[in-house]
Amino acid sequence: MKGLPIGETMRGATPAIDNRHADEIEGVGGILTPAILARRVKQRRQIQINIGLSYLLDVAVLMVYAYAGVTTATLAAAFGACGLLSVALFIAMSEAHINDRFEDHYLIVFQSTVSLSILLIFTYIAPQVGIVFLCAIFTTFTFSSLRSTPRQSAFGWTMTTAGLAVLFLLTDKPIGMPHDTPIERLGTMLQIALLLGRTMVLGLFSAGLRTSLYKRGVQLKEAYKRIEELAELDELTGSFNRRSIMRMLDDEISRALRSKQPCAVALIDLDWFKRINDKFGHPTGDEVLRTFAITMFANIRSIDRFGRYGGEEFLLILPETEEAAAERTLNRLRAIVADLDWTAISHGMTVTISAGVTKLLPDDTPDSILARADGALYRAKDLGRNKVVQV
Repeated sequence: MKGLPIGETMRGATPAIDNRHADEIEGVGGILTPAILARRVKQRRQIQINIGLSYLLDVAVLMVYAYAGVTTATLAAAFGACGLLSVALFIAMSEAHINDRFEDHYLIVFQSTVSLSILLIFTYIAPQVGIVFLCAIFTTFTFSSLRSTPRQSAFGWTMTTAGLAVLFLLTDKPIGMPHDTPIERLGTMLQIALLLGRTMVLGLFSAGLRTSLYKRGVQLKEAYKRIEELAELDELTGSFNRRSIMRMLDDEISRALRSKQPCAVALIDLDWFKRINDKFGHPTGDEVLRTFAITMFANIRSIDRFGRYGGEEFLLILPETEEAAAERTLNRLRAIVADLDWTAISHGMTVTISAGVTKLLPDDTPDSILARADGALYRAKDLGRNKVVQV
């Protein structure tokens, strides 16, 4: 490890949670940031624009029927005016952030009730072109269901069915699908084609919504995973923090005693670390700790556990390791640390470590094995530091 570049420290070893998608997770903890509010308004505006375009397409079909003499241009204009006025109302509410006062900021029930009421009323007023409004009812209900809760969908279905029951069962109005003349057949064909097109768009929207929800789910899992990782890691060095390494020690002791496998534990201390801080400054001291940690990670096994015990003191757990092998491992690590080119951090700097190593005994607890390792560490210091003592 002598050739390890000092510049490759633990900076970035504990990456922060990516904030690029933070505002995509709406209202986490009940907080609606300006970015979330702005995005909500944009989404609602786009939906209303699409609804407005849908009304205009229906008006175009009604104008075809008016040309054929089935209905009047006045009715087509009235229908378009009612639809566009409702769209304008909801856009105004959205821009004023009235929607954001409600849990369902799309106001699905309110919007679908208004739209379905308009369509049912015009079906009653102009039953001879009822196909236009019935197709629009189908599209409206399908779209609202995509963003509704089961309860909201059930309410919408009940109200729509009640309205249709009134039209079909309590009146004798003939709900028409004009097809007597070529122009009428053209209008009917256009309306059916528009229904198919809207259904296709809704399908694409639904697929996009599922993809978006899946991506957000993945982002949430990644965020939670990062949070869990950060909760276990020491912020400065990227090694396990004291709470995590102590839990691992307890688990490893239980596992080793259960399987009757050997285990060794070492407490490691950076020699004269206070002098390093005093002479070179605390930022340099932090760089030393990071460099030491990454050096350790690069030279221990994947089954070994390494964490910051406190200050400049670290705990190394060596599962399935006899005491002689543990002492050799610590001496190897001690030599690697001593041979690093510490002058790359600060001119004239040298860094060494001392370590106390002990093996797991049948009646050991975390406290008892750490007490022996701590005693061995202090003996290594008494012997002049840059040494490993095994007990």
